[in-house]
Amino acid sequence: MIKELAQELVDLIFDWGYLGIFIMMAIESSFIPFPSEIVLIPAGYLAAQGEMSITAIMGSALAGSLVGAFINYYLAITLGRKFLLRFGKYFFISAEALLKMEEYFQKHGHISTFTGRLIPGIRQLISIPAGLAKMNLLEFSLFTTLGAGIWALILTLLGYFIGENQELINSYLKEITIALFVLLIIVGALYFQYQKKKEKE
Repeated sequence: MIKELAQELVDLIFDWGYLGIFIMMAIESSFIPFPSEIVLIPAGYLAAQGEMSITAIMGSALAGSLVGAFINYYLAITLGRKFLLRFGKYFFISAEALLKMEEYFQKHGHISTFTGRLIPGIRQLISIPAGLAKMNLLEFSLFTTLGAGIWALILTLLGYFIGENQELINSYLKEITIALFVLLIIVGALYFQYQKKKEKE
């Protein structure tokens, strides 16, 4: 069934072209959980066959990711913030906690957004606290693009070089995810160490 779904998506991407990638990446990046590897690995494979351009794939993927992220960001600002201010106490989220989140994202929103976009399961959700905290839109856009761009490039290149070998893709994807997670822990630790040193000075 998974193979059939993947084949259908490959056909869909081929039929719709870059618009198909844009739409599916916008869905993946919004509040609807949808694995981006199902979209971008087949697209990378089509690029290897000369049917698509990696540059255009990346452009479509980044544009879709930004649109999906903006949906979450603005929903969090317009609906989520009002909801939490009114009913948050019933979920143990006070106005003070919301203020602390806002202060945190004002100081560390860039690193949180960037790293969050590289962690499966969190990448779609990181836009919500950023919106609740009213993170600077330019910073949010920049670091969303950086994080989403790295992840999209990894998946597209996997499809480009080993798109026919599903077992090898699964193995590499698992190893890359673990390596990214370890790297992000190191980057996070160095960042907060730098911030501590900066505050002392």
